[in-house]
Amino acid sequence: MLTVLGEAVVDLVAEGDRRYRAHPGGSPLNVAVGLGRLGQPVSLAARLSGDAFGAMFREHLAGSAVDPRHLVAAAEPSTLAVATVDPGGVATYDFWTEGTADWQWTAAELAGVVDDGTAAVHTGSMALELRPGADRVRDLLRRVRQGGRTTVSYDPNVRMAKRGGRQAGRAAVEEVVALADLVKVSSEDLAWLYPGEDPLAAAGRWVGAGPQLVVVTLGGDGAVALPAGASPVRRIAPAVTVVDTVGAGDAFSSGLLAALAERGALGRAGDGLPGVDLAAVLDRACLVAALTCGRAGPDPPTLAEVEAAEA
Repeated sequence: MLTVLGEAVVDLVAEGDRRYRAHPGGSPLNVAVGLGRLGQPVSLAARLSGDAFGAMFREHLAGSAVDPRHLVAAAEPSTLAVATVDPGGVATYDFWTEGTADWQWTAAELAGVVDDGTAAVHTGSMALELRPGADRVRDLLRRVRQGGRTTVSYDPNVRMAKRGGRQAGRAAVEEVVALADLVKVSSEDLAWLYPGEDPLAAAGRWVGAGPQLVVVTLGGDGAVALPAGASPVRRIAPAVTVVDTVGAGDAFSSGLLAALAERGALGRAGDGLPGVDLAAVLDRACLVAALTCGRAGPDPPTLAEVEAAEA
């Protein structure tokens, strides 16, 4: 079982003429949905509101075969994100997070999220930025890393830190990087964290400081894998007509985790990551992300769609 931990956010995507369409989103929810559609056994640990959007999340997760065992019924309202898409399909976001369900984790709610059957736990984004939940999620990751049985996967997906100080945001990210076996990070986030520095050089410092593998996504230029003790591997993304980029990075994470799981590389605290065919892993992840860019909103492909595209 792969477990994704974090927020479920309503993405209100602008469609013109003051119209917005509500999509179930949030980076962790998107990753869980992507894994479910790729045929991986996956659960989402999230606090879902009892409001109408919470019901939308549950229906969306069930339709993508995401196991509901770690969903928590929350009294607080759902978190909102308003996405504005530019002519190139690139989205920017404004968030409504005050007092919403996603950040109110208790130790009791998190106690059973990771067990002996969990091969990997993936988290990131605002789940590790907004308190009080962020502190409790970080504590869980420490326990998991010390246990040595479950791969810890992390995508910083920096959101809220950009509203505050860069130094504090960087320190918070680096603290979690040290707890992770696998990190996927965008070149845009690295550029914000380490301004004026080559993103790949910055990511290279993370390798071995905790992670056995760091993967840097480069948008339409593909991705680079930086494995500990081995040479980098770079692959180019397939060409696609972009509708928007909403959820593309999350789709890449789903493709990455699914490809590693298929190769038995998860569940041994990173010991299975060395020796994996990283070129094939990156090709699959890039394709999953590209197919998502060809659709409106965070709508990752199924395994059948991916295999058809590969054929």
